[in-house]
Amino acid sequence: MAAQEAGATPGLDLARLRPWFAEAVPAARIGTLSATLITGGKSNLTYRLTDGRSHWILRRPPLGHVLATAHDMGREYAVMAALADTPVPVPRLHGLCLDTGVIGAEFYVMEAVEGRPYRRAAELAPLGPARVRRISGALVDTLADLHTVDAEAVGLGGFGRPEGFLTRQVTRWRKQLAASYSRDLPAAVTLRAELEARAPAMDAATLPGIVHGDFRLDNVLVDGDDRPRAVIDWELATVGDPVTDLALMLLYTRLARLVGPEIAPDAGDAPGFLGEPEIVARYAARSGRDLGGLGFHLGLAAFKLAAILEGIHFRHLGGQTVGPGFDRIGEAIHPLLDAGLAALKEH
Repeated sequence: MAAQEAGATPGLDLARLRPWFAEAVPAARIGTLSATLITGGKSNLTYRLTDGRSHWILRRPPLGHVLATAHDMGREYAVMAALADTPVPVPRLHGLCLDTGVIGAEFYVMEAVEGRPYRRAAELAPLGPARVRRISGALVDTLADLHTVDAEAVGLGGFGRPEGFLTRQVTRWRKQLAASYSRDLPAAVTLRAELEARAPAMDAATLPGIVHGDFRLDNVLVDGDDRPRAVIDWELATVGDPVTDLALMLLYTRLARLVGPEIAPDAGDAPGFLGEPEIVARYAARSGRDLGGLGFHLGLAAFKLAAILEGIHFRHLGGQTVGPGFDRIGEAIHPLLDAGLAALKEH
């Protein structure tokens, strides 16, 4: 993954960071601390820090336009801390800073886990179909394992409000889309209305679970033995309907086929990667979840992803994004919304 040297790294002033870092990570050699910006992220900024001997990861919100409920560092930190002793692999945490006076934004520091976040089919293909199948199977199993964790038991009982979750999701992403308004999107209006009319109730009888919010292969670090070492990027995590995670993971592959791997991750098209029916069956068997309403969840996933990408497009128009690959984000919105409308007819 490409990186940018610390001298040109926006959003992170090492001189201001060092005093805080010395307290949070006492073993670090503060005098030799340096940083690189890891590019490729379209939302929160991620930096690799090193003192020449050890490595850490720092996460902070994006520069510029930030939506009110997005990019919550405390939320990411809390959910990973809660999952530390569960079967779900997460990085070891070193500290959370909510004082925006340190580097200009809230941030946290965690261990740098050795593993690869596969994004494209071209990255997976050299491994061969057997290894790709093993990786994709482990990805599905990790998602199902996350969704069987008892939120109450790990201290996340108040992390979300499961009742009315799906209806609130439609409302939330409608508001997020409106907050990044730069053009008319008639298909978004139609999709939102369809989702509002069809949203199934999620009451106390429906078993809630921990929702990652953006689960896909490039948000999982995979080691050399094809095992998931850490699930990362928890900024959208909550407690609610876990099937939303499955639907979004499936939708990314569909989107890549519509707009190409330059915009959407196409890892799901690598030879050997489990097909959509296999993923759905494996997840259902391991999680015990009812997937009868998956068509609605796919439509909601398209609406949510459209709102996220439109926010990125908005920041790009204002010159507030960091790194390459932003200029074509806006093109993905239209086929994505159309795919969401088509998905409502499925399952």
